[in-house]
Amino acid sequence: MYPTSHMSQQRRQFLAVSLALGLAACDRKSLNFNSIDITGADYCRDFKLNDSDGKQRQLSDFRGRYVLVFFGFTQCPDICPTALARAAAVKQKLGKDGDQLQVIFISIDPERDTADLMRAYTHNFDPSFIGLRGSAEQTKRVADEFKVFYAKVATGSSYTMDHSTLSYLFDSTGKIRLAMRHEHSADQFASDIRQLMQHAT
Repeated sequence: MYPTSHMSQQRRQFLAVSLALGLAACDRKSLNFNSIDITGADYCRDFKLNDSDGKQRQLSDFRGRYVLVFFGFTQCPDICPTALARAAAVKQKLGKDGDQLQVIFISIDPERDTADLMRAYTHNFDPSFIGLRGSAEQTKRVADEFKVFYAKVATGSSYTMDHSTLSYLFDSTGKIRLAMRHEHSADQFASDIRQLMQHAT
């Protein structure tokens, strides 16, 4: 048997932890996301790829900002331009808070997506957007980390790319929070990001 004082101390600690967990659960329930909440996932942990200036970038470079990551390729006929146009609209809908959002476009087609092409492509949607690319091996490693599917598909004398369409959102501490569906609108994206900003700890 523990002394009474020790038991009461243990009880106080238990109650304090239970209350904290309860408040955290209530806080999570108060968030009504359109997207898939993947907070605490053991993937989407980081990337190490080069930007259009040849500088290696990783997630920690953007600490203090919300980071929206999308995988695609510059010759994509519809999915990728739609995703980046929506991201630009999201920044506008966030108003002054849009400056806290960093959009990153990761190429799944480094064979054709040169650094200059990536810069021109991303800047066409917003000058603040960053395009990242790497070798075929680096691209596969990062795609695997994000559970992103992509595959080359022959089209006559050339090829196109099949790929996943989710966007991934990190909070300002660098933690993965949301997998955002491609079929959702800029308003839905902005609503989810605004909720995270308002509930930042």
